Amino acid sequence: MIIFINDIPVRILKADELPDQGRVNMVIDASEEAISQAKLIHHVWIQKVSEDDLALLLNFLDSKVPTSLLSLYLSVKNYDGVKQFLRMKFKVVKAAGGLVRKKDKFLMIYRMKKWDLPKGKIEKGEKNRRAAAREVEEECNVTVKVDGKICTTWHTYTMNKRAMIKKTRWYIMDVIDDAKMRPAVEEDIEETRWMNRKEVYHALELSYKSISYVFEQYYDMMEIKPAK
Repeated sequence: MIIFINDIPVRILKADELPDQGRVNMVIDASEEAISQAKLIHHVWIQKVSEDDLALLLNFLDSKVPTSLLSLYLSVKNYDGVKQFLRMKFKVVKAAGGLVRKKDKFLMIYRMKKWDLPKGKIEKGEKNRRAAAREVEEECNVTVKVDGKICTTWHTYTMNKRAMIKKTRWYIMDVIDDAKMRPAVEEDIEETRWMNRKEVYHALELSYKSISYVFEQYYDMMEIKPAK
């Protein structure tokens, strides 16, 4: 499970799981030493994390104090208990979106000064795949065909002083018709643009870590090396 908190990727691992080799530069055993914000430098793996430890870490990550943390791996004692803890702490909002292809190009949107992928909330009683297609079509005025699922992302935010966590299911899509493509300005979208992999690479420098993660998962599925 991966959660993006203040755009920092936090991967929650079961007790027997390990981070990818070479991805961490600091290891902390929460059962033997106290966790402090000062120890969270670059890529950190914290072992034997309890629910109390997780609550402390969430406060650190939600702070407006600048941090040098780039990514965080948490090995938890009770994986199911942690998931239940998160559901109690946050209001869950379900959403769906798409990575839309047109031959060798991908559809990106520019919203709130960031490059993004089209997505939106799932309506009551709506199927995930249908919601994903509807949101893409509404935000970009294109028609699409939904293919397989890429991944699920979670990210936290605050709305009306309420802690929220958005669960987004991402799907591969192929464009059917983009003759009348235009941004949904009422959704704060300023631009829709087809980008090749090199253009995507540069756009992701002005995007969210969760969007980079979706592309990474897609490239892994397709066994494609990202352009540079």
